[in-house]
Amino acid sequence: MTIIDAHSHLWLKQDTSWNGKEIRSLKNGRSIFLGEEVQMIPPFIIDSVNSAEVFLSNMDYAQVTAAVVVQELIDGNQNDYLIDVAQRYPDRFIVCGMFDYFGNNIVEEVRALIDRGFKGIAIPGHRLITDDRRVMLNSPEMIAAFKLMEEKDVFLSITLADGAMQVGELQEVIEECPKLRIAIGHFGMPTIEGWKEQIKLARHDNVMIEAGGITWLYNSEFYPFPSAIQAIREAADLVGMEKLMWGSDYPRTITAITYRMSYDFIVKSNRLTEREKALFLGENAQRFYGIKHILDLPYIKNMSE
Repeated sequence: MTIIDAHSHLWLKQDTSWNGKEIRSLKNGRSIFLGEEVQMIPPFIIDSVNSAEVFLSNMDYAQVTAAVVVQELIDGNQNDYLIDVAQRYPDRFIVCGMFDYFGNNIVEEVRALIDRGFKGIAIPGHRLITDDRRVMLNSPEMIAAFKLMEEKDVFLSITLADGAMQVGELQEVIEECPKLRIAIGHFGMPTIEGWKEQIKLARHDNVMIEAGGITWLYNSEFYPFPSAIQAIREAADLVGMEKLMWGSDYPRTITAITYRMSYDFIVKSNRLTEREKALFLGENAQRFYGIKHILDLPYIKNMSE
């Protein structure tokens, strides 16, 4: 089975802020996150560098052929690192660029990212709403940037604020840019009321839904995440399984589970057919992102088996 991760993160160092609060890497995988010390990544990553090489080791072990690396404001701008990663590992990573969402040169920044070779642009939409400001997805500047992306066939990876808060804005973007490939992340946040309004956007031909972070959303329930399977079934009933993609939200999710566990609960579920699993875990992403080279990664037996 082809397995492709539609939502992951990489960074060399966290050193930024959002909404006036600090995010900063410490040691042993910990970070200051919005004023609180948290275990951001597994504690055995003692230098707190979330590198492509460590991720590749996890991918090889879990037989994940490729990963889409998105960006988040809470990790700081990683454009320079990610374009280097894409150049060194072109068959394994598709990377997204990030621009200054609150700046005045949005179109120029997006054009520069495309010229550098980014195949996608990431927008953490929920971070565009702060205590003193809100950036609208359907503002004239944003629409102009999306039209440029549509023209250059650069996809948009976006997460939205809870429920339907930004659905109307993104609906307008979809109408203005009907050929812009859009992947909506975090599976619409299915633990929040109104999440299905985000899922319904995938009824448009150019829109997909990816499940990055779904194990985190049901972390209190833990493996094998039956409520996550239920959410996948409900989303498939709304838009069809061919519109849904798996994503891990690596590395934050693997402080609680292993990387393989972030999709293994789907493989072992008896509520999905084998065809549905193949579509969700890889075939849909392969089609949407245009991935042509699929590695045949062998299963490596655990010493404890």
